[in-house]
Amino acid sequence: MSEIILMSDARVAAVPVEENGELLVDVRAHLRVDDRKHEDSGGAEVHLRQGVLDRLLRAQALLPDGLRLLFVEGYRPPALQRHYFETYADGLRAAHPDWSADRIRTAASRYVSPPEIAPHSAGAAVDLTLTDADGRELDLGTAMNASPEESDGACYTGAGNITEEAKANRDVLGQALSAAGLVNYPTEWWHWSYGDRYWALQTGAPAALYGPKELDAA
Repeated sequence: MSEIILMSDARVAAVPVEENGELLVDVRAHLRVDDRKHEDSGGAEVHLRQGVLDRLLRAQALLPDGLRLLFVEGYRPPALQRHYFETYADGLRAAHPDWSADRIRTAASRYVSPPEIAPHSAGAAVDLTLTDADGRELDLGTAMNASPEESDGACYTGAGNITEEAKANRDVLGQALSAAGLVNYPTEWWHWSYGDRYWALQTGAPAALYGPKELDAA
């Protein structure tokens, strides 16, 4: 298995951002959308940068007949990202009181990005899965947003402790999204991004296209 670079890695934060000013757009007219994150985000979650949406539509066109992307969460306000990160870190701290602050930050970043570099808060990341033609979700091995602790590591994209069916479905999802220009965060099979710092580091781009953004500044 190749090296997994976590969001907390200094190489991610070192990537410069050359903000291109692209708008955050509502995806609901273009993609099948699930509302499970609506209560937390109040509707902000259905937005993405236009360039990310364009690539998701390209990916959807590459899927086998009868399959569709199911969009769950895109943009995440910076304050909500901070809340998610701190809540998860607090849980790790309680479970491992002997861990250093650096170890807590690294462990937390397997599951929630540090707020200052979070792809979701730039409108650059999307959490998604696959459905059949009738809208039924396919088996991708774990519930979306299952933590490493809850799933015994099965949330990792390349995990071996899932069924062959789930592996095949992850491959179908990954092939379409990769071909459209997105990159995966390898600790979360459902998390894909374009234009953020992590994408830039993984693809060798000289800079990120999108930095953190407030929705009302769209």
